[in-house]
Amino acid sequence: MKELLELIAKQLVDNPDKVSVAEVTGEQTTVLELRVAQQDLGKVIGKQGRTAHAIRTILNAAGMKVKKRFVLEILE
Repeated sequence: MKELLELIAKQLVDNPDKVSVAEVTGEQTTVLELRVAQQDLGKVIGKQGRTAHAIRTILNAAGMKVKKRFVLEILE
């Protein structure tokens, strides 16, 4: 799942080398922390958060397959 999020984020931003994803695993939930360059933050979030919402939807759908819950956090 980490690789999927990294692939999506790298396609959206201008500085793909600044994209990093950290995975914090819990009992039932896995938190994926996405970091991008400051100037690319708006591209990952999107207008009114639509891009971030779409990414979260993809993670939820993929998580259903493996019966795990994934939470996306976009960090500055």
